[in-house]
Amino acid sequence: MEDNIPDFLIDKLRNQYGNEINNQILKGFEKKRPVTLRVNTIKSTCEEIEKCFFESNIEFEKVNFYDCAYIIKNVKEDEICELDIYKEGKIYLQSLSSMLPPIVLEPKENEDILDMAAAPGGKTTEIAAITNNNSNITACELNSIRAERLKYNIEKQGATSVYVMQKDARNIDDFFSFDRILLDAPCSGSGTLNVKEDVSKYFSIKLIEKSSKAQLALLKKAINILKPGHEMVYSTCSILKEENEDIVNEVLETGKVEIIPIEYEWVNELHALPTEIPGTLCIMPNELFEGFYIAKLKKK
Repeated sequence: MEDNIPDFLIDKLRNQYGNEINNQILKGFEKKRPVTLRVNTIKSTCEEIEKCFFESNIEFEKVNFYDCAYIIKNVKEDEICELDIYKEGKIYLQSLSSMLPPIVLEPKENEDILDMAAAPGGKTTEIAAITNNNSNITACELNSIRAERLKYNIEKQGATSVYVMQKDARNIDDFFSFDRILLDAPCSGSGTLNVKEDVSKYFSIKLIEKSSKAQLALLKKAINILKPGHEMVYSTCSILKEENEDIVNEVLETGKVEIIPIEYEWVNELHALPTEIPGTLCIMPNELFEGFYIAKLKKK
C-alpha cells in the first residue's frame, strides 16, 4: 500500500512528525473506516433513529463528542441508503472528523453564520441542526455542479435557515459581516488519502501549493468579514503544516486574531498529532477518523 504514496509526501510527513508518527500515519491511511452518520435533529430524534436501527438489526455505537453521531458496526453504506430514514433526510452520512468543525464553532440561534466552502453540505446542515434551524446561514460554493449538490442536500435535510450563495468566497463583498464563520478550506486531502488507489495520479506538490495559496486568501477574507470580538473556525482535511499551521501563523502575525484553545474533555480521547500552535487540533488518520486539522480564532 505504501508504494501508492508519493515519496515526496512520505518525506514531508517524516520531516514534520518524525519516523515513529510517520509510520503510524501510513498505517492509518490503510484502515477501512466503518460507516458513520449523524441524526438530522431538524427532522428526527435519536430515539426514532435507534428504534429503526434495532428493528433493522443494525448494530451501532455512539460517540462521546456528539450525542447525534453514530458508528455503524455491521452494515455497509449502500444498506443504510436503502432505509427510509436515509431517503427522508432524517440521517446524514458523514465522517466523524468532518462533524467536528461545526461542534468547535459552537453556533448559536439567531446568529448570522457563513460557511465559506460549503458543498456538499454536511457541515452546513449540521450547523442548521445544532441551531435548531433558527440561525441565518449563508453557504458559499463557487462550483456550479457542487452548488447544485449543496442545494439538494440542504433541501433533503429540511435546512430552511440556509441561503446558498454561488460565488468564490474570496470575492465576498467586505460590506458583509458575520457573527461566526466556518472556513473548511479546500485542501490537498493529505489526511484522507485512499492508498488503494495510486495517490500520485492526483496528489502533487503543485496541489499543495495551489491549496495553501487559496487557503490563505480565504482565511484573510474570513477575518475581514468576521465581526470584531467574534469567533471562526479554520479547518482542513490535511495534516501538512503548509496548509495548517503555516496558514494560521500568517494571520496570527497580523495581530488581528488570536487562538481560542480547543479544550473539550473528548479531545484527550482523540488520536491527535503534535501541532506547532498550542490549542489547535490535528487528528491522526486511524480506523475511525480521517486526518483533520482544526483551529479556532477570535477577531480582536
